[in-house]
Amino acid sequence: MAIVGLLLSGAVLFLNSLLLLGKAEGKSVAVLNLIVGALQVASPFYLVITSDQSNWALYSNGAIFLFGLTYLYFGFTVYKNLNGTGLGWFSIWVSIVALVYAIVYFAHFHDAINTVTWFMWSYLWFLFFLLNTTDKKLDVYIGKVAFVQSWVTLTIPALLSLTGVAANPAVKAIWLWMCIASLLYFAFITAALVLSNKKERTKTNPIMD
Repeated sequence: MAIVGLLLSGAVLFLNSLLLLGKAEGKSVAVLNLIVGALQVASPFYLVITSDQSNWALYSNGAIFLFGLTYLYFGFTVYKNLNGTGLGWFSIWVSIVALVYAIVYFAHFHDAINTVTWFMWSYLWFLFFLLNTTDKKLDVYIGKVAFVQSWVTLTIPALLSLTGVAANPAVKAIWLWMCIASLLYFAFITAALVLSNKKERTKTNPIMD
């Protein structure tokens, strides 16, 4: 059930990225957010109830709520054309929680792939915080980050698990390098954005000799 949820999350983030890139209409994208968000709020309750109630079972199943609530909140905000500041502040809270997950996967589970994956998710939620609480024009930039993450951290891992090859050492190594390559790409487009903003400020506020 969790793997199927991962696949559906990939679909939602893919559409959300297209919305930010100006390739999809808001309300049509919001519908899928609401459907998948509802499923990913309902399913963790079942998983928690049927689990052994250990802290690690709750830790694992509780992570699904982070995605479900985000999709529901985002879906309602876009569909009803609401002010996004609430979504923004919720996103920074989730970003901090996701960072804790990354630290736990590194320090306790020694799992490099999940460490990098949760770090990337934390970064994406942080970007949604900036998008909804500041006047910075980040739609295209965040759309690019979300597009990459929809495949690298959600869709591809889900497909690898569903086909039974995710545990293969060679596959895991390739997957990890894909995550690292994604981080390098994020660094590149971030540098390009910073340089572009500097040039724009220079044009609008030239230094007088």
